[in-house]
Amino acid sequence: MSESREYPSRPFVGVGVVVFKDDSVLLIRRGKPPRAGEWSLPGGSQHTGETVRETAAREVREETGVEIGEPQFLEVIDAIIPDDRGQTRFHYTLIDFWAEWRGGDPVADDDAAHAEWIDLAALEELEIWEKTREFIRTAEQRRRLHGAGSLPFYPDP
Repeated sequence: MSESREYPSRPFVGVGVVVFKDDSVLLIRRGKPPRAGEWSLPGGSQHTGETVRETAAREVREETGVEIGEPQFLEVIDAIIPDDRGQTRFHYTLIDFWAEWRGGDPVADDDAAHAEWIDLAALEELEIWEKTREFIRTAEQRRRLHGAGSLPFYPDP
């Protein structure tokens, strides 16, 4: 089975996290395809032997240096990106979570070209994948139901 991310023989599992700090959300500019240069949620591929929640915490830490509280499940979607001939160029099963910030200042690393806190009120002005904007709004609603900052810290795996 091919392990290539481009023109794969199977879907890859990706995990993304909507991270909140006060009235801001943590976003990155992607450093690699697909969607290189676009604003996105921090996240990445699940490793063998790692739970999706462990992946969520690790990827946020690796890409931004930020520590998060317990990741809360948000949604699963398929990201299937064809090339100009209609062949599947990328295929990811994306599992998204939301979490509260627990520590650290965003510094881009790993696959991220840039990382920063974006005010939620400015979200509509950003050029961002519409699905990502929807995830953030859905996470915002769930956060209000749970009470911001009331979730436990998620320790290193």
